[in-house]
Amino acid sequence: MTEITHRVVRSASGLDMHVAEAGDGPLVLLLHGFPECWYSWRHQLTALAEAGYHAVAPDQRGYARTGGPADVAAYSLLHLAGDALGLIGALGADTAVVAGHDWGAPVAWAAAQFRPDLVRGVVGLSVPHYPRPSRPPLESLRALAGDGFYMLRFQEPGVPDAAFAEDRESTFRRVLWALSGDAEPFVPIIPEGKSFLDVCPEPETQPSWFTADDVRVFADEYAETGFTGPLNWYRNLDRNWELTAAWQRAPITPPAVYVAGDRDMVVTAPGALQAIERMRRDVPALRDPILLPGCGHWTQQERPAEVSAAMIDFLGSL
Repeated sequence: MTEITHRVVRSASGLDMHVAEAGDGPLVLLLHGFPECWYSWRHQLTALAEAGYHAVAPDQRGYARTGGPADVAAYSLLHLAGDALGLIGALGADTAVVAGHDWGAPVAWAAAQFRPDLVRGVVGLSVPHYPRPSRPPLESLRALAGDGFYMLRFQEPGVPDAAFAEDRESTFRRVLWALSGDAEPFVPIIPEGKSFLDVCPEPETQPSWFTADDVRVFADEYAETGFTGPLNWYRNLDRNWELTAAWQRAPITPPAVYVAGDRDMVVTAPGALQAIERMRRDVPALRDPILLPGCGHWTQQERPAEVSAAMIDFLGSL
């Protein structure tokens, strides 16, 4: 059985990052989302290694064993992409394919947009590439969904952080279940005075794709650093918009593939399918998108074999 090993690597950004890795060969960086960590890629680490690749899943800035600074402004997209790009050379490679899920997807898209000389391919899971909008994101989100939209609720310092940390195992059971393809469609609107977890029910039945042991691993990985660093990514939405003006409508030129579940709340949101189709305008080397029937938000965990196969097929075509 292929072994997953762990170490700390200093990115060229200066951040000491915990990484899980397996295999030898061309480098594939695997960037997790919220609220996750390296463990989200446990299936792909071994599958990619067995296919002849060096698969590396870091805990990103603010997360789990990597942790990060206290300053909210230190979690901008420039910092996050810089961490990922800085790992490429630190891991002894000249280039990498960068895969990202959920929040990791915007980091992967940005890394390819900022440094196409370092990124030879992109795999985006769940979140497509959205070109920089004409006005700040928080303003747009408030106009579209109201103050209860979860990203707006996450702006309040300390409050969602404490709610997520109160019972970590319950947090991961609820979040993994509620946003999956096994649950009822998820509505990301949080009533006044409630938390994100209040709209995430406990699982009705235990899905086959995550176990009680998986939940404990996630909970344990968050024991020391908590949820404030991860939530700080959301607290930089408007700052990211300000900092990326120089890349307004800049194309993403490396080859790319997009994979998502057709029951993912990102895909079922109003206008999402049109946005996925419009990606071809800004990602000219985009392959045909892959939508997995019945799959929810946790793409590579819910459908590990199909996602691994799609990634290996894409990698082999480069």
